[in-house]
Amino acid sequence: MTETMDGIEGVENVDAAGDPDRSRTYSWNDPMASFAEGAGMSGLDYLQAMAEGRVPKPPISETLGFDGLGDVAEGRVVFTMTPAEHHYNPIGSVHGGVYATLLDSACGCAVQSLLPAGDFYTSLDLSVKFLRGMTKDTGQVQCIGTVTHMGRRTALAEARIVDANGKLYATATSTCMIFRAGDK
Repeated sequence: MTETMDGIEGVENVDAAGDPDRSRTYSWNDPMASFAEGAGMSGLDYLQAMAEGRVPKPPISETLGFDGLGDVAEGRVVFTMTPAEHHYNPIGSVHGGVYATLLDSACGCAVQSLLPAGDFYTSLDLSVKFLRGMTKDTGQVQCIGTVTHMGRRTALAEARIVDANGKLYATATSTCMIFRAGDK
């Protein structure tokens, strides 16, 4: 949180009340360029390329400050995130929408990992169960998404958020609609 002011090392930026200046700046790549690059790949290949940094991650990852996409396998993905103040709601803990976005991402990408090139998905629903609050003191968490059923038109996936000790923070289930390349 300590930054420099006017190029003078060690001088902390402070607001009018004398509190440290809390600001966050980020950038992202053109999401349509990434989509176009991935359109010819299987879902698994696309996600692995993203995990390896060969394809830029989607803007939502930067917006919410996800640490990254780690393990990627058929029917399973792992996202990581380190809770921070910019994730907080008005009561001083990570906002439920951050949980939901992380869980939705893991469910959807787990489904995507099973799709051949040219097939796509979208989330139809997401049911989230919040089990405990996260704060900046929680440390890095993992969100593990797995596919429980893959059909021709729909897929079911589940995800869970756990900390480094395996403590469970939230779970979700999701139904995804599948769009097959040959369908009209």
